[in-house]
Amino acid sequence: MTPVTAQSGTGAPEVVGDRLTDPAAGRATSARPTVEPGPSRPKQRWTIPHGLDVAAGLAWRVVLIAAAIATLIFVASTLSVVLIPVVIALILASLLAPEAHLMSSKVRWLPHAVATAIVIIAGLAVVGGVFTGVVYAFISGLPQLTSAFTGSLAEIQNWVRTGPLGLNNQQFAQIGDQILGSIQSSQAAIATSALGAVGTVGELLTEGLLALFTLIFLIHDGGAIWRFLLGGVPRAVRDRADVAGRRAFASLVGYTRAIIVVAFIDAVTAGIGLWLIGVPLAVPLAALIFFGAFIPTLGAVISGAVAALVALVSGGLTDALLVVLLLLAVQNLEGYILQPLFLGKSIKLHPLAVVLPIACGLVVAGIAGALLAVPLVTVLDNGVRSLMRKSDATVDPATVNALDPRSARPEYHDDPAVDVVPEAA
Repeated sequence: MTPVTAQSGTGAPEVVGDRLTDPAAGRATSARPTVEPGPSRPKQRWTIPHGLDVAAGLAWRVVLIAAAIATLIFVASTLSVVLIPVVIALILASLLAPEAHLMSSKVRWLPHAVATAIVIIAGLAVVGGVFTGVVYAFISGLPQLTSAFTGSLAEIQNWVRTGPLGLNNQQFAQIGDQILGSIQSSQAAIATSALGAVGTVGELLTEGLLALFTLIFLIHDGGAIWRFLLGGVPRAVRDRADVAGRRAFASLVGYTRAIIVVAFIDAVTAGIGLWLIGVPLAVPLAALIFFGAFIPTLGAVISGAVAALVALVSGGLTDALLVVLLLLAVQNLEGYILQPLFLGKSIKLHPLAVVLPIACGLVVAGIAGALLAVPLVTVLDNGVRSLMRKSDATVDPATVNALDPRSARPEYHDDPAVDVVPEAA
């Protein structure tokens, strides 16, 4: 290719290709500007090792996440008087809302508000009837337990006198006097504890009323509340968040139904066994086992220990061993048959993901935290899985029924008979 030559009739330098020709000087120079070398930079003496750089990046991120979690726990513990009733109302809504919407959809002339009132009143009647039966059974069986406890104390006194300890009557009386004196000297502390118990009862009553008030509006206006919360989500990801929230609530519906069925079967089986063994207070102990089933692992240990202690006091070592064997059989029934049959379709959590949240909930919020730990982990697990699932990015939120436990599973969308979520859900 022939270079382009710029002609000049004035004897000025000409540019030929990439070279500058000066007719006066008779030599060719480069047309590109010459860059003067700058001052030389000093050599860097050391660099941060790659491993240390990665470790430092991970460290400050971990510290930031830990600070955020600590702040969240502090706020939650500070507002626990409000948060715990709201969470309880949310769990109860997952149990009662499907029935209210089913009733109002099947009976066209029945307003949704009336269906909500019927469901709540029926639920309160069932809970009140159960507690009334448990209290009545406890009062009826208390004299038998008292007499058995008195006989056990007499046997313990006899063993203390004739057993390895060999205490005489005077020494035994001195021990009794010391115990009585300790109780008398602690009357102020006992009175303070009693006043604290009265205050706790007042707080429980207030929290119960708050939970009931919240439950009414969650069942009646749950859809409107959810749409209001979605208003704070950016529009670009609003549908994705809507799908994740519906899947999370559907998993809560499935978990609540399944755990109630499992707890009921455990309580009935254990109650019949305790009655056959002859343990007093079989009905209250069965109720304790029912509520203990809501706390996996830990609840079974506590309720089982109480039942075994009552059997030991009332019937001796043989009855206590029989109760332990009975409860072990009930736990095997739950672990190998009931949980895979019912809970296996609702949640899929590793045992460590169950025990650790229960322990953390127990530390942060006591018994209420232990009760609410697993449902919250279930909701978070299904919500996060939905956000990470690529197929959910194209799912229409209207096709996800938040009141149907099957909606918590993505394979449910392969079924052509998909229910549309109710407008108020």
